[in-house]
Amino acid sequence: MMINNKHTVTLVASILLLPIPAFAHLGIGADHGFGEGFIHPLLGPDHLLVMIAVGLWAFCLGGWARWLLPLSFLSAMAFGAGLAFAGISVAYPEFWVALSVLVSGIIVLRDWHLSLTQACIVAAMFALGHGYVHALEIGPDADRTGYALGFLLSTASLHGIGLAAGLLSPVILKWTRAAVAISCAAVGLTLLLGA
Repeated sequence: MMINNKHTVTLVASILLLPIPAFAHLGIGADHGFGEGFIHPLLGPDHLLVMIAVGLWAFCLGGWARWLLPLSFLSAMAFGAGLAFAGISVAYPEFWVALSVLVSGIIVLRDWHLSLTQACIVAAMFALGHGYVHALEIGPDADRTGYALGFLLSTASLHGIGLAAGLLSPVILKWTRAAVAISCAAVGLTLLLGA
């Protein structure tokens, strides 16, 4: 089936014109547990895009990167959450999250092939901010362990979506990379300009 470029441009433009508030950072409600943790990354386009982008990047790097890149992200995300849970302050966490969205879009678009060590460090740097802001959302009486396990499982699932796009077919990988890159640029710039 041929994809009409005019319709594709119209669809992408329509998506980009939708309002994109960082829903994941509203801080609504004090009752957080596994379920709330699981859904949290799905509600903010900033988190959603970076996590899928990391899966796409891991697929494109191939080999051990398909395991180690997501594992690096998850480990650093847990560490970032631990910093927030411990009351340790991180400067400008929302700025770092916004920057990670923009940079992950560039990485996916340009298909950057860093060494495995360099890629894992970059992924971990992204994840630190995301884990930190996730953990800031919960109250002192919340189930921190359940909440963290929820958002880690959800994050792993989003990495899996990025990996699956590459496994399904080269065409799906190409279109997914383009859509994620364009969306990351739009969301990242919007968040950075609003910061």
